[in-house]
Amino acid sequence: MGGGIRTAIGQAGAVFRLFLEVLRGIFKRPFQFREFIEQSWFIASVTILPSALVAIPFGAVVAMQTGSLVQQLGAEAYTGATGVLAVVQQGAPLVTSLLIAGAAGSAVAADLGARSIREELDAMRVLGIDPVQRLVVPRVLGMMLVAVLLNGLVSIVGISGGYVFNILLQGGTPGAYLMSFGALAQLPDFIMASIKALVFGLIAGVVASYCGMNPKGGPKGVGDAVNLGVVVTFLLLFFANLILTAMYLQIVPPKGS
Repeated sequence: MGGGIRTAIGQAGAVFRLFLEVLRGIFKRPFQFREFIEQSWFIASVTILPSALVAIPFGAVVAMQTGSLVQQLGAEAYTGATGVLAVVQQGAPLVTSLLIAGAAGSAVAADLGARSIREELDAMRVLGIDPVQRLVVPRVLGMMLVAVLLNGLVSIVGISGGYVFNILLQGGTPGAYLMSFGALAQLPDFIMASIKALVFGLIAGVVASYCGMNPKGGPKGVGDAVNLGVVVTFLLLFFANLILTAMYLQIVPPKGS
C-alpha cells in the first residue's frame, strides 16, 4: 500500500510539473500557431455534434424535473429560472468537460502515445526541440478554447431544449418561461460557467498529454494510457467542479439576497 501511495504521489507531482512546463511553454517563441489552429479545429470537429446531441435531452430532463418540482411547490412562475440555473451553472460545464475529456482527451493521449512509442518525442529532444512547447501547448490551448466555446453552445441548446419541452409537455407559456430568466439567473453565472469550462479544458489537456507521453508496454500501453487519462480526468473534473462551485457560492451572492 505504501508503494502505491508513493507512486500516486509521484505521478501527481509529474502531472503538476507538466502543468508548469505548459505554462512556461505558452510564452516561448516561436509559438506554434498553425498547430494550435489545426488542433482546435480537430477537437471542435469531434465534440461539437456530440455536445449538441447531449445538450438537447439534458435540457429536456432538467426542464421536466424542475418543472415538476416547482409545480409541487406552487412556484410555476420560476420554471424558466430554475431550468436556466441548472443548465448554465452545472449542466453545460459538466457536459462540456466530459465530452472534452472523453473525445478530445482520448484522441490527444492516443496521438502522443503513438508518437512516444515510435520514439518521436526522444528524437525531438535530441534535435533540441521541446516536445511540450511544440506538441503539448497547442493541444492544451486548443482544448481550453474549444471548451469555452462548447460551454456556450451547450448552454444555448440546453436552454432551448428545456424551453421546447416545457411548452409542449408541461403546458407552460412562452412568456412566463422567458420572463422568469431574470428572476434568479445573472450574468456572473455564465461567466463562472465559462471559467469552469476553461479550467476543465486545461485539466483535461494536461492529464491527457501526460498519459500520452508516458505509456508503458508498447502499443497495449497506449490503450491503457488513454483509458487511464479519461478516468483520471473525470475524477479531477468533478473535484474541480465541487471546489469552483463552493468558491462561487461564497463570493457571488444569489440574486435577490
